[in-house]
Amino acid sequence: MKRRTRALPAVCLCVLAPWVTVPAKCAPGVSPPPAATEGLRLLYSGDADAATEKFRQLQAQTPNDPLGYLLEAEARWWKIYCESLEFKWGMTDAWHRDKQASDEPYLVLADKAIALAKARLGQADSAEMHLYEGLGYALETRLYSLRDSKRAEARVGVRAREQFLRALEMDPSLADADTGLGLYNYYVDTLSGFARLLRFFMGIPGGSRKEGMRQLEHAAQEAPITSVEARFYLAKNLRNFDRQYEQALKVMQPLAEEYPSNPIFQLFLGDLSAKVGFRDKAEAHYQAAAALPVQDAACRERIQKAAAAALVSVKK
Repeated sequence: MKRRTRALPAVCLCVLAPWVTVPAKCAPGVSPPPAATEGLRLLYSGDADAATEKFRQLQAQTPNDPLGYLLEAEARWWKIYCESLEFKWGMTDAWHRDKQASDEPYLVLADKAIALAKARLGQADSAEMHLYEGLGYALETRLYSLRDSKRAEARVGVRAREQFLRALEMDPSLADADTGLGLYNYYVDTLSGFARLLRFFMGIPGGSRKEGMRQLEHAAQEAPITSVEARFYLAKNLRNFDRQYEQALKVMQPLAEEYPSNPIFQLFLGDLSAKVGFRDKAEAHYQAAAALPVQDAACRERIQKAAAAALVSVKK
């Protein structure tokens, strides 16, 4: 999730080439409050703890609004992701995570946001609450995916999709919904043969990689809450699945420039620089990642191990 205005499929005319620069704000369908935007800035700058303080302030100010709980869960997600990082196959990523008791507060926050959104929808139908309910399911889907819990991932992913579609039906300007739909459409279209068979028997709606890419590009430009996520996962998909390393580098570069203190973004730039043959730049990014201060001990250890392994690889 991102610090700007998490614009869901926003149809603003200020859209530039999708990976030239981090987007300017357009008129959003949802306008996050200052505590949300400041918290997201802190989060993507690498300070999840300070971001969490902002998100809890938001919860105290508006205890019946799902957004503060969604954002605190987002901060927890980046810790989970960082603590799961590993350099494999020439790429840094969170490839797998076993079920851990320490992850339970993350799911509790997502459930809380979903319940609050449902309660608000029981009072009055709104695109914003459908969006927030969808984001809650999307948060759960991430963790199930990292655990390789395929059935749970599919079940909750379909629920997220339904809410995003309803949000867009009510308000086509919600670019944040495009982030969720873009990820769904892309991943469903890249499933393995076994997963496709499972999708068929579970009645999971299909997706389109091309449409998913378009939606992520749009959300990266326009989404007020999730534009950073949309850009990050767009770059990751281009790297991991499509092997379009030069394009992925163009997508990723603006994030590292805007948030130079984020070691994960530095690691990704190192990977992509190495893939396109810029070994000196790759080495510099890996060294920068290892040198950046990281408060969380488990995250710091993973960053430094991944950077060390990547440096060995790039020097071969």
